[in-house]
Amino acid sequence: MLLDVKSLEVHYGGIRAVKGIDLEVAEGELVCLIGANGAGKTTTLKAICRLIPSSGTIAYNGADVSRARVHELPRQGLVMVPEGRGIFPQLTVEENLMMGAYARGGGSAEKQYATFPRLRERRQQVAGTLSGGEQQMLAIARALMTEPRLLLLDEPSMGLAPMMVARIFDVVREIAARGVTILLVEQNARLALELAHRGYVMESGEISLAGKARELLDNPKVREAYLGEDAG
Repeated sequence: MLLDVKSLEVHYGGIRAVKGIDLEVAEGELVCLIGANGAGKTTTLKAICRLIPSSGTIAYNGADVSRARVHELPRQGLVMVPEGRGIFPQLTVEENLMMGAYARGGGSAEKQYATFPRLRERRQQVAGTLSGGEQQMLAIARALMTEPRLLLLDEPSMGLAPMMVARIFDVVREIAARGVTILLVEQNARLALELAHRGYVMESGEISLAGKARELLDNPKVREAYLGEDAG
């Protein structure tokens, strides 16, 4: 198992935000984590990346990384594209990509331009002046500069127009087809489950359902709560 999370707990002051969850992702899988706003999805990803304190066990590539320092994980191939993109707005597109390559060395900007032709056109443009969709492309491309083995994507479609959402999901599909393992947190539950191999449903800091993505798509509770359909 490439990622194996056991009994993960996260507390914010007196609030138990993540309540002892188990989650795993096999090599080559695309696994999605869906749920309502405030369910603990982003907190879970941040804990896996060691951006916030947590308890429990996080095993990556067979090694316990529960106490790893944040900067060590990208060097091992575990990389996250954060909610809100987190680009460097004052740097150019190309400079942002070079910052992505810094963690592991290497990485090809040309390879990213082949995946994202629009970024090639804007390579000398200041990133803060890009559209929201272009910034999301840049955030993903910057992460891919590390040549990740496990890519964590947090809400990649948030705030984007439908046409751009479709393009971003096409890119995610392409990345997965290359063999990159992906853990995807996504507000659009239908798109996420249609793309994923397996899924987890998170409610109030706990995993309430887990299974094959197709089975979750057909689950009446999921259809009613997250797909806007009447279970009856």
